[in-house]
Amino acid sequence: MNSLKIAVASQNPAKIRAVTECFSELGIEAEIISTETESGVASQPFSIEETRQGAVNRASAALSKGFDLAIGLEGGVFELEGSMYLCNWGAMAGSGGKLYTAGGAQIPLPEEIARELKNGFELGPVMDHYANETGIRHHKGAIGILTGGLVNRGDMFGHIVKLLVGQYQLDSG
Repeated sequence: MNSLKIAVASQNPAKIRAVTECFSELGIEAEIISTETESGVASQPFSIEETRQGAVNRASAALSKGFDLAIGLEGGVFELEGSMYLCNWGAMAGSGGKLYTAGGAQIPLPEEIARELKNGFELGPVMDHYANETGIRHHKGAIGILTGGLVNRGDMFGHIVKLLVGQYQLDSG
């Protein structure tokens, strides 16, 4: 798995950093290029299925731009037993037509955040208001706020990227 040309289907610094750091940590030589793609789902995905589909759509769209591999990462929410949870998915599309997917951390959202999401607002701006900060989605993410900084968005997406790379390596080995 040397000298791969890999797309990160986003301009979000946390997502780009997650992919770059993962490949570096794993000692995989790769040229990482960010490219914006559309998720093809709602700007605030409201189910595990929709969040996963957003990641798949992003990876597939980026791959069509001539990369060896493309990684799409998507955050969303879902409801379970009366509570709203944060969820995150990743997809890696390969030039040979293979698609790998993996899900990440899930954590319940405080009721006041869930209420705002149900009223049509996106998680990023809601979290900015909740934490009295700006641009949370570009660094620590909701997960960083909800875990008191123990896990940030880059860590969470980095874990998902490792799950994707592991599947790819098993398949390629």
